[in-house]
Amino acid sequence: MEKDTILNVGFDDTDSPKGMCTTFLAYKIVDLLQKQKTEFLDFPRLIRFNPNIPWKTRGNGAVSMKIKTKNPLKIKNQIKNLVSKYSDTKNGANPGLVFFESNSIPSEFTKFSKLALWQLINRNNAKKFAKKNNLEIYFQGNGQGLIGAIGAIGYDFHDHTLELLSYRKKSKFGKERKISTDSVRNMQEKTSPHTFNSFDTKKGRVLITPHGPDPVFYGVRGENVDSLIHATKILKTTEKLDGYMIFKSNQGTGDHLKNDLTFENMKPYASGKIQGIVSISPKIVKGGHVLFKITSNNHDFWCAVYKPTGMTIHASNLLKGDKIIVGGGVRKASKNYPRIINLEFLEILSPVKNISISNPECKKCNKKMKSKGLNQGFQCIHCGEREFKKTSHEIPRKIKKQLYLPKISAHRHLSRPLQRIGMKNKSSQFNESLSWFCVYRK
Repeated sequence: MEKDTILNVGFDDTDSPKGMCTTFLAYKIVDLLQKQKTEFLDFPRLIRFNPNIPWKTRGNGAVSMKIKTKNPLKIKNQIKNLVSKYSDTKNGANPGLVFFESNSIPSEFTKFSKLALWQLINRNNAKKFAKKNNLEIYFQGNGQGLIGAIGAIGYDFHDHTLELLSYRKKSKFGKERKISTDSVRNMQEKTSPHTFNSFDTKKGRVLITPHGPDPVFYGVRGENVDSLIHATKILKTTEKLDGYMIFKSNQGTGDHLKNDLTFENMKPYASGKIQGIVSISPKIVKGGHVLFKITSNNHDFWCAVYKPTGMTIHASNLLKGDKIIVGGGVRKASKNYPRIINLEFLEILSPVKNISISNPECKKCNKKMKSKGLNQGFQCIHCGEREFKKTSHEIPRKIKKQLYLPKISAHRHLSRPLQRIGMKNKSSQFNESLSWFCVYRK
Protein backbone atom coordinates (compact mmCIF):
# COMPACT_ATOMS: atom_id res chain seq x y z
CA MET A 1 0.00 0.00 0.00
CA GLU A 2 1.32 3.43 -0.92
CA LYS A 3 2.37 5.66 1.95
CA ASP A 4 0.99 9.19 2.41
CA THR A 5 3.41 12.02 1.73
CA ILE A 6 3.10 15.48 3.30
CA LEU A 7 4.06 17.90 0.55
CA ASN A 8 4.73 21.61 1.01
CA VAL A 9 4.57 23.64 -2.20
CA GLY A 10 5.75 27.24 -2.50
CA PHE A 11 5.76 29.53 -5.55
CA ASP A 12 6.20 33.20 -6.43
CA ASP A 13 6.84 35.79 -9.14
CA THR A 14 4.49 34.32 -11.73
CA ASP A 15 2.88 37.68 -12.55
CA SER A 16 3.97 40.88 -14.25
CA PRO A 17 2.57 44.42 -14.36
CA LYS A 18 0.84 43.38 -17.59
CA GLY A 19 -1.01 40.36 -16.31
CA MET A 20 -1.52 37.12 -14.41
CA CYS A 21 -1.43 36.67 -10.63
CA THR A 22 0.32 34.25 -8.28
CA THR A 23 -2.90 33.72 -6.29
CA PHE A 24 -4.76 32.88 -9.52
CA LEU A 25 -2.17 30.18 -10.21
CA ALA A 26 -2.87 28.87 -6.69
CA TYR A 27 -6.61 28.87 -7.49
CA LYS A 28 -5.95 26.80 -10.62
CA ILE A 29 -3.70 24.37 -8.73
CA VAL A 30 -6.30 23.84 -5.99
CA ASP A 31 -9.02 23.31 -8.60
CA LEU A 32 -6.96 20.58 -10.24
CA LEU A 33 -5.94 18.90 -6.98
CA GLN A 34 -9.46 18.94 -5.54
CA LYS A 35 -10.73 17.08 -8.60
CA GLN A 36 -8.19 14.37 -7.71
CA LYS A 37 -9.46 14.24 -4.10
CA THR A 38 -6.17 15.58 -2.73
CA GLU A 39 -6.29 16.28 1.01
CA PHE A 40 -5.46 19.87 2.04
CA LEU A 41 -4.04 20.29 5.55
CA ASP A 42 -4.46 24.06 5.82
CA PHE A 43 -5.70 27.08 3.91
CA PRO A 44 -3.48 28.09 1.01
CA ARG A 45 -1.11 30.70 2.46
CA LEU A 46 -0.71 34.15 0.92
CA ILE A 47 2.42 35.68 2.43
CA ARG A 48 3.28 39.32 1.78
CA PHE A 49 7.00 40.03 2.01
CA ASN A 50 8.99 43.26 2.25
CA PRO A 51 6.79 45.85 0.47
CA ASN A 52 9.77 48.13 -0.24
CA ILE A 53 11.44 45.85 -2.77
CA PRO A 54 11.57 48.07 -5.89
CA TRP A 55 11.00 45.35 -8.50
CA LYS A 56 7.99 43.75 -6.82
CA THR A 57 4.68 43.52 -8.66
CA ARG A 58 1.73 44.83 -6.66
CA GLY A 59 1.78 43.44 -3.08
CA ASN A 60 4.91 41.26 -3.18
CA GLY A 61 2.89 38.18 -2.28
CA ALA A 62 4.00 34.54 -2.47
CA VAL A 63 1.84 31.45 -2.01
CA SER A 64 2.35 28.09 -0.35
CA MET A 65 0.12 25.11 0.37
CA LYS A 66 0.37 21.95 2.43
CA ILE A 67 -1.19 18.74 1.13
CA LYS A 68 -1.26 15.01 1.75
CA THR A 69 -0.87 12.71 -1.24
CA LYS A 70 -0.02 9.14 -2.20
CA ASN A 71 1.43 10.23 -5.52
CA PRO A 72 3.75 13.22 -4.95
CA LEU A 73 5.62 12.75 -8.24
CA LYS A 74 2.44 13.07 -10.31
CA ILE A 75 1.32 16.19 -8.39
CA LYS A 76 4.74 17.84 -8.71
CA ASN A 77 4.67 17.39 -12.47
CA GLN A 78 1.12 18.76 -12.68
CA ILE A 79 2.06 21.83 -10.63
CA LYS A 80 5.17 22.45 -12.74
CA ASN A 81 2.98 22.41 -15.85
CA LEU A 82 0.54 24.88 -14.31
CA VAL A 83 3.37 27.20 -13.23
CA SER A 84 4.62 27.23 -16.83
CA LYS A 85 1.13 27.81 -18.19
CA TYR A 86 0.09 30.61 -15.82
CA SER A 87 3.35 32.56 -15.49
CA ASP A 88 3.69 35.76 -17.49
CA THR A 89 7.33 35.15 -18.40
CA LYS A 90 7.06 36.99 -21.71
CA ASN A 91 6.46 40.20 -19.76
CA GLY A 92 9.18 39.73 -17.15
CA ALA A 93 7.90 37.20 -14.63
CA ASN A 94 10.65 35.06 -13.02
CA PRO A 95 8.69 32.20 -11.42
CA GLY A 96 10.17 30.06 -8.70
CA LEU A 97 8.71 26.78 -7.41
CA VAL A 98 9.83 24.79 -4.37
CA PHE A 99 8.78 21.33 -3.11
CA PHE A 100 9.53 20.20 0.43
CA GLU A 101 8.34 16.84 1.77
CA SER A 102 7.87 17.07 5.54
CA ASN A 103 5.14 17.59 8.12
CA SER A 104 7.34 19.99 10.10
CA ILE A 105 9.22 23.02 8.83
CA PRO A 106 12.87 23.40 9.94
CA SER A 107 13.95 26.60 11.68
CA GLU A 108 16.22 27.47 8.71
CA PHE A 109 13.10 28.06 6.60
CA THR A 110 11.58 30.28 9.27
CA LYS A 111 14.75 32.38 9.59
CA PHE A 112 14.88 32.84 5.81
CA SER A 113 11.22 33.85 5.75
CA LYS A 114 11.65 36.37 8.58
CA LEU A 115 14.54 38.00 6.75
CA ALA A 116 12.55 38.26 3.51
CA LEU A 117 9.85 40.09 5.45
CA TRP A 118 12.00 43.14 6.14
CA GLN A 119 15.29 42.93 4.23
CA LEU A 120 16.46 42.59 0.65
CA ILE A 121 17.57 39.01 -0.16
CA ASN A 122 19.70 38.23 -3.18
CA ARG A 123 18.23 35.53 -5.41
CA ASN A 124 21.58 33.72 -5.38
CA ASN A 125 21.16 33.30 -1.62
CA ALA A 126 17.85 31.56 -2.29
CA LYS A 127 19.55 29.17 -4.73
CA LYS A 128 22.29 28.47 -2.18
CA PHE A 129 19.63 27.84 0.50
CA ALA A 130 17.86 25.38 -1.80
CA LYS A 131 21.10 23.52 -2.52
CA LYS A 132 22.16 23.40 1.13
CA ASN A 133 18.76 22.02 2.21
CA ASN A 134 18.40 19.61 -0.74
CA LEU A 135 15.21 21.26 -1.94
CA GLU A 136 13.53 20.28 -5.15
CA ILE A 137 13.24 23.49 -7.13
CA TYR A 138 12.06 24.67 -10.50
CA PHE A 139 12.44 28.16 -11.90
CA GLN A 140 12.39 30.22 -15.08
CA GLY A 141 14.21 33.43 -15.91
CA ASN A 142 16.58 34.58 -13.19
CA GLY A 143 14.89 32.62 -10.39
CA GLN A 144 13.79 35.66 -8.39
CA GLY A 145 10.62 33.81 -7.40
CA LEU A 146 12.58 31.26 -5.36
CA ILE A 147 12.93 33.81 -2.54
CA GLY A 148 9.18 34.08 -2.01
CA ALA A 149 8.63 30.37 -2.65
CA ILE A 150 10.99 29.37 0.17
CA GLY A 151 9.72 32.16 2.42
CA ALA A 152 6.06 31.23 1.94
CA ILE A 153 6.74 27.67 3.09
CA GLY A 154 8.77 28.86 6.08
CA TYR A 155 6.51 31.64 7.34
CA ASP A 156 5.60 31.19 11.02
CA PHE A 157 2.26 32.79 11.90
CA HIS A 158 1.93 34.53 15.27
CA ASP A 159 -1.13 36.36 14.00
CA HIS A 160 -3.03 36.04 10.77
CA THR A 161 -5.96 37.25 8.73
CA LEU A 162 -7.91 35.67 5.91
CA GLU A 163 -8.56 37.00 2.42
CA LEU A 164 -11.26 35.86 0.04
CA LEU A 165 -10.09 36.49 -3.51
CA SER A 166 -12.72 36.33 -6.22
CA TYR A 167 -11.55 35.61 -9.77
CA ARG A 168 -12.78 36.72 -13.19
CA LYS A 169 -13.45 34.66 -16.25
CA LYS A 170 -10.69 34.83 -18.86
CA SER A 171 -12.82 36.89 -21.25
CA LYS A 172 -12.92 39.69 -18.67
CA PHE A 173 -9.18 39.95 -17.97
CA GLY A 174 -8.01 43.53 -18.46
CA LYS A 175 -11.52 44.97 -18.67
CA GLU A 176 -13.04 47.50 -16.27
CA ARG A 177 -14.32 46.07 -12.99
CA LYS A 178 -17.88 47.15 -12.24
CA ILE A 179 -19.07 46.76 -8.66
CA SER A 180 -21.78 48.60 -6.75
CA THR A 181 -20.13 51.21 -4.51
CA ASP A 182 -23.16 51.21 -2.21
CA SER A 183 -22.92 47.43 -1.80
CA VAL A 184 -19.26 47.69 -0.72
CA ARG A 185 -20.12 50.42 1.78
CA ASN A 186 -23.03 48.32 3.05
CA MET A 187 -20.84 45.23 3.28
CA GLN A 188 -18.28 47.03 5.41
CA GLU A 189 -20.95 48.37 7.76
CA LYS A 190 -22.52 44.94 8.22
CA THR A 191 -19.37 42.85 8.57
CA SER A 192 -16.92 45.17 10.40
CA PRO A 193 -14.89 44.54 12.57
CA HIS A 194 -14.73 40.98 11.19
CA THR A 195 -13.65 42.44 7.85
CA PHE A 196 -11.37 45.43 7.34
CA ASN A 197 -10.08 47.99 4.81
CA SER A 198 -12.90 47.45 2.32
CA PHE A 199 -14.16 50.99 1.87
CA ASP A 200 -12.77 54.48 2.51
CA THR A 201 -15.79 56.32 3.90
CA LYS A 202 -14.08 59.73 3.81
CA LYS A 203 -13.25 59.50 0.11
CA GLY A 204 -16.16 57.27 -0.90
CA ARG A 205 -13.61 54.95 -2.46
CA VAL A 206 -13.85 51.17 -2.97
CA LEU A 207 -10.69 49.43 -1.67
CA ILE A 208 -11.38 45.78 -2.50
CA THR A 209 -10.94 45.93 -6.29
CA PRO A 210 -7.48 46.10 -7.93
CA HIS A 211 -6.93 48.30 -10.96
CA GLY A 212 -4.56 46.22 -13.08
CA PRO A 213 -5.18 43.61 -15.79
CA ASP A 214 -4.80 40.64 -13.41
CA PRO A 215 -7.54 37.99 -12.93
CA VAL A 216 -8.63 39.16 -9.44
CA PHE A 217 -12.04 40.87 -9.35
CA TYR A 218 -12.04 41.72 -5.64
CA GLY A 219 -10.39 40.71 -2.38
CA VAL A 220 -12.11 40.92 1.01
CA ARG A 221 -9.88 40.80 4.08
CA GLY A 222 -11.16 39.56 7.42
CA GLU A 223 -10.83 37.43 10.52
CA ASN A 224 -12.93 34.32 9.80
CA VAL A 225 -14.46 32.32 6.96
CA ASP A 226 -18.11 32.99 7.84
CA SER A 227 -17.67 36.78 7.72
CA LEU A 228 -15.96 36.59 4.33
CA ILE A 229 -18.66 34.37 2.84
CA HIS A 230 -21.31 36.70 4.30
CA ALA A 231 -19.50 39.66 2.70
CA THR A 232 -19.66 38.09 -0.78
CA LYS A 233 -23.45 37.75 -0.49
CA ILE A 234 -23.79 41.49 0.16
CA LEU A 235 -21.54 42.63 -2.70
CA LYS A 236 -23.29 43.34 -6.00
CA THR A 237 -21.88 43.15 -9.51
CA THR A 238 -23.32 42.35 -12.93
CA GLU A 239 -20.17 40.43 -13.92
CA LYS A 240 -20.33 36.64 -13.80
CA LEU A 241 -17.31 35.52 -11.82
CA ASP A 242 -15.33 32.29 -12.13
CA GLY A 243 -15.00 31.46 -8.42
CA TYR A 244 -13.17 32.31 -5.21
CA MET A 245 -10.58 30.99 -2.79
CA ILE A 246 -9.81 31.93 0.82
CA PHE A 247 -6.16 32.38 1.81
CA LYS A 248 -4.57 32.49 5.23
CA SER A 249 -2.36 35.57 5.22
CA ASN A 250 -0.10 37.93 7.15
CA GLN A 251 -1.92 40.92 5.67
CA GLY A 252 -3.01 43.46 8.26
CA THR A 253 -0.49 42.19 10.84
CA GLY A 254 2.22 44.84 10.47
CA ASP A 255 4.81 42.06 10.69
CA HIS A 256 7.25 43.81 8.35
CA LEU A 257 7.69 46.66 10.86
CA LYS A 258 8.44 44.58 13.97
CA ASN A 259 12.22 44.61 13.53
CA ASP A 260 14.32 47.41 15.00
CA LEU A 261 16.23 49.50 12.49
CA THR A 262 19.75 50.50 13.51
CA PHE A 263 22.59 52.40 11.91
CA GLU A 264 24.13 49.04 10.93
CA ASN A 265 21.09 47.32 9.40
CA MET A 266 19.38 50.36 7.87
CA LYS A 267 20.10 49.25 4.33
CA PRO A 268 18.20 50.54 1.28
CA TYR A 269 14.72 48.97 0.98
CA ALA A 270 14.74 47.57 4.54
CA SER A 271 11.53 47.81 6.60
CA GLY A 272 11.27 48.26 10.35
CA LYS A 273 10.85 50.65 13.25
CA ILE A 274 13.10 52.93 15.28
CA GLN A 275 12.71 54.80 18.56
CA GLY A 276 14.35 58.17 18.93
CA ILE A 277 14.20 61.85 19.86
CA VAL A 278 13.27 64.55 17.36
CA SER A 279 16.52 66.44 16.78
CA ILE A 280 15.62 68.69 13.84
CA SER A 281 12.13 70.18 13.72
CA PRO A 282 9.86 69.30 10.80
CA LYS A 283 9.98 71.25 7.57
CA ILE A 284 7.41 71.17 4.81
CA VAL A 285 8.95 70.65 1.36
CA LYS A 286 7.63 70.91 -2.17
CA GLY A 287 4.50 68.81 -2.64
CA GLY A 288 3.42 69.21 0.99
CA HIS A 289 5.62 66.39 2.28
CA VAL A 290 7.25 66.69 5.71
CA LEU A 291 10.88 65.96 6.62
CA PHE A 292 12.41 65.81 10.10
CA LYS A 293 15.30 64.14 11.84
CA ILE A 294 15.50 61.89 14.90
CA THR A 295 18.47 60.78 17.01
CA SER A 296 18.73 57.19 18.22
CA ASN A 297 21.76 55.59 19.89
CA ASN A 298 23.96 58.57 18.93
CA HIS A 299 23.02 58.32 15.25
CA ASP A 300 20.82 60.65 13.22
CA PHE A 301 18.07 59.42 10.89
CA TRP A 302 16.05 61.43 8.41
CA CYS A 303 12.32 60.69 8.28
CA ALA A 304 9.84 61.55 5.53
CA VAL A 305 6.05 61.71 5.71
CA TYR A 306 4.35 61.96 2.34
CA LYS A 307 1.19 63.97 1.83
CA PRO A 308 -0.95 61.06 0.47
CA THR A 309 -0.59 59.26 3.84
CA GLY A 310 -2.62 61.94 5.60
CA MET A 311 -0.05 61.98 8.44
CA THR A 312 1.74 65.20 7.43
CA ILE A 313 -0.44 67.34 9.70
CA HIS A 314 0.69 65.28 12.70
CA ALA A 315 4.34 65.13 11.65
CA SER A 316 4.46 68.91 11.10
CA ASN A 317 3.42 69.44 14.73
CA LEU A 318 6.40 67.56 16.16
CA LEU A 319 8.86 69.54 18.28
CA LYS A 320 12.53 69.09 18.98
CA GLY A 321 12.82 66.79 22.00
CA ASP A 322 9.68 64.70 21.34
CA LYS A 323 10.25 61.02 22.05
CA ILE A 324 8.70 58.95 19.26
CA ILE A 325 8.68 55.64 17.40
CA VAL A 326 8.54 55.64 13.62
CA GLY A 327 8.02 52.69 11.30
CA GLY A 328 8.47 52.40 7.56
CA GLY A 329 10.76 51.58 4.67
CA VAL A 330 14.26 52.85 3.96
CA ARG A 331 14.71 54.87 0.80
CA LYS A 332 18.19 54.84 -0.67
CA ALA A 333 20.33 57.98 -0.51
CA SER A 334 19.84 60.76 -3.07
CA LYS A 335 21.82 63.88 -4.04
CA ASN A 336 20.18 65.98 -1.35
CA TYR A 337 19.59 63.48 1.45
CA PRO A 338 21.14 60.35 2.94
CA ARG A 339 18.95 57.29 3.48
CA ILE A 340 15.48 58.28 4.65
CA ILE A 341 12.77 56.33 6.49
CA ASN A 342 9.46 56.71 4.62
CA LEU A 343 6.95 56.58 7.44
CA GLU A 344 4.07 54.10 7.65
CA PHE A 345 3.25 54.98 11.24
CA LEU A 346 4.16 57.57 13.87
CA GLU A 347 3.79 56.90 17.59
CA ILE A 348 4.22 59.70 20.13
CA LEU A 349 5.71 58.31 23.34
CA SER A 350 6.51 61.49 25.24
CA PRO A 351 5.77 64.95 23.78
CA VAL A 352 7.76 67.84 25.25
CA LYS A 353 5.97 70.84 26.72
CA ASN A 354 5.70 73.77 24.34
CA ILE A 355 6.74 76.68 26.57
CA SER A 356 6.53 80.24 25.29
CA ILE A 357 8.68 82.89 27.05
CA SER A 358 7.85 86.57 26.57
CA ASN A 359 8.18 90.00 28.13
CA PRO A 360 5.96 90.51 31.20
CA GLU A 361 2.62 92.27 30.90
CA CYS A 362 1.80 95.41 32.86
CA LYS A 363 -0.97 94.58 35.33
CA LYS A 364 -2.30 98.12 35.26
CA CYS A 365 -2.28 98.79 31.51
CA ASN A 366 -2.53 95.21 30.15
CA LYS A 367 0.29 96.06 27.73
CA LYS A 368 3.59 94.27 27.11
CA MET A 369 6.54 95.87 28.88
CA LYS A 370 9.68 96.91 27.03
CA SER A 371 13.18 95.69 27.90
CA LYS A 372 15.40 98.30 29.58
CA GLY A 373 18.56 96.54 28.45
CA LEU A 374 20.75 93.67 29.62
CA ASN A 375 19.99 92.74 33.24
CA GLN A 376 17.94 95.94 33.72
CA GLY A 377 14.48 94.36 33.66
CA PHE A 378 11.33 95.60 31.92
CA GLN A 379 9.24 98.75 32.11
CA CYS A 380 5.76 99.79 30.98
CA ILE A 381 6.06 102.76 28.61
CA HIS A 382 2.61 103.97 29.65
CA CYS A 383 2.74 104.03 33.46
CA GLY A 384 6.38 103.27 34.29
CA GLU A 385 5.62 100.05 36.21
CA ARG A 386 8.65 97.71 36.32
CA GLU A 387 9.28 93.92 36.34
CA PHE A 388 12.53 91.99 36.34
CA LYS A 389 11.54 88.55 34.99
CA LYS A 390 10.11 87.32 31.73
CA THR A 391 6.88 85.36 31.86
CA SER A 392 6.31 81.87 30.52
CA HIS A 393 3.20 79.93 29.57
CA GLU A 394 2.50 76.52 28.06
CA ILE A 395 0.99 76.34 24.59
CA PRO A 396 -1.27 73.28 24.13
CA ARG A 397 0.20 70.70 21.73
CA LYS A 398 -1.72 69.66 18.62
CA ILE A 399 -0.47 66.08 18.90
CA LYS A 400 -1.08 63.62 21.71
CA LYS A 401 0.62 60.62 23.22
CA GLN A 402 -0.81 58.09 20.76
CA LEU A 403 -0.34 56.10 17.55
CA TYR A 404 -0.94 57.85 14.22
CA LEU A 405 -1.63 55.75 11.11
CA PRO A 406 -2.03 56.64 7.43
CA LYS A 407 -5.54 57.13 6.12
CA ILE A 408 -7.12 53.86 5.11
CA SER A 409 -6.65 54.34 1.34
CA ALA A 410 -2.89 54.74 1.91
CA HIS A 411 -2.52 51.44 3.81
CA ARG A 412 -0.23 48.80 2.38
CA HIS A 413 -1.25 45.13 2.33
CA LEU A 414 0.76 44.47 5.49
CA SER A 415 -0.30 47.62 7.37
CA ARG A 416 -2.07 46.83 10.64
CA PRO A 417 -5.35 48.78 10.66
CA LEU A 418 -6.51 50.58 13.77
CA GLN A 419 -9.19 47.98 14.52
CA ARG A 420 -6.52 45.23 14.68
CA ILE A 421 -4.15 47.04 17.07
CA GLY A 422 -3.43 44.79 20.02
CA MET A 423 -5.23 41.72 18.66
CA LYS A 424 -4.04 38.34 17.44
CA ASN A 425 -6.14 35.98 15.37
CA LYS A 426 -5.55 32.33 16.17
CA SER A 427 -9.14 31.16 15.80
CA SER A 428 -9.31 30.22 12.12
CA GLN A 429 -9.13 26.45 12.34
CA PHE A 430 -9.00 24.70 8.98
CA ASN A 431 -11.07 21.73 7.94
CA GLU A 432 -12.08 20.48 4.53
CA SER A 433 -15.78 21.10 5.20
CA LEU A 434 -15.28 24.90 5.24
CA SER A 435 -16.40 26.85 2.19
CA TRP A 436 -12.85 28.02 1.52
CA PHE A 437 -12.83 27.19 -2.19
CA CYS A 438 -15.48 27.44 -4.85
CA VAL A 439 -15.66 27.35 -8.64
CA TYR A 440 -18.96 28.55 -10.04
CA ARG A 441 -19.82 25.74 -12.44
CA LYS A 442 -21.86 26.54 -15.56
